[in-house]
Amino acid sequence: MVPIVPHMLMVGPPGAGKSMLAQRLPSILPPMDSREMLDISMVASLAGELSNGQLSRRRPFRAPHHSASMPALVGGGLRARPGEMALAHHGVLFLDELPEFQPRVLESLRQPMETGEAVVARVNYHVTYPARFQLVAAMNPCKCGYAGQPGHVCRSGPRCAADYQARISGPLLDRMDIQIELAAVKPSDLALPPPKEASEDVAKRVLIARQIQLNRFASLGKPDLRTNAEADGALLEEISRPDPAGLALLRDAADAMKLSARGYHRVLRVARTLADLDRREEVARIHIAEALSYRQKLSAFVAVA
Repeated sequence: MVPIVPHMLMVGPPGAGKSMLAQRLPSILPPMDSREMLDISMVASLAGELSNGQLSRRRPFRAPHHSASMPALVGGGLRARPGEMALAHHGVLFLDELPEFQPRVLESLRQPMETGEAVVARVNYHVTYPARFQLVAAMNPCKCGYAGQPGHVCRSGPRCAADYQARISGPLLDRMDIQIELAAVKPSDLALPPPKEASEDVAKRVLIARQIQLNRFASLGKPDLRTNAEADGALLEEISRPDPAGLALLRDAADAMKLSARGYHRVLRVARTLADLDRREEVARIHIAEALSYRQKLSAFVAVA
């Protein structure tokens, strides 16, 4: 299976900015072309969410509550309506408080994350909806929310974090290309000057990287491919071959981190994209190192001993 788009998990205490960052993500994504707008509008029309019959011109951002059922996420009902996965097609599906979702609901994400399709199968019908979404998930490090924070002791001790994190299965976690930790925001941080790079500047860099990828695939005779995430294993290894130092690091890290085949290729995809953002033809050691830093396991975020 080839992943459709990169998926991300953010771990941090309440107020660290996880939801805010997720909501800002669509603002740095490339503009939609006419085909994407038509695809999104058709799904929205089937769900009865198309406003005045006009084409949707904004990338979807769907944020279902953690009490959402499987039919609400995958789709279903009497008329096999599309669920949140399909409604997030070509956009972002944001799941806040990830461990609070029902386990069956979370596991239903696994196949669509790989195939870009949500299959609704019932006795009377079998419908497949496009679901090429970017999953962005957020969670606290423990049930209390502050495990690992200085001066905080969880009410349930070390098991507070261990039990909470165990609600996320290994296969689902392995499908997260980017796993990052966000630190708590201190009151003094709010007085800092604004960032030098605005969302518009980041969006320009993303657009340039996307164009680099389009040109690369066109030169290889694969104009149907648009992003690095769409390349299969053989093609990915061809376009993402690291320099000697990077290859040595990747091999050592793959053994030390016990990366699965999926995890290995996801590191390569992220590294290739990081090189594109730097406008570098070759994937260097620094790109491999950064991509590997995004493959942390949940247990690495919080000491649970």
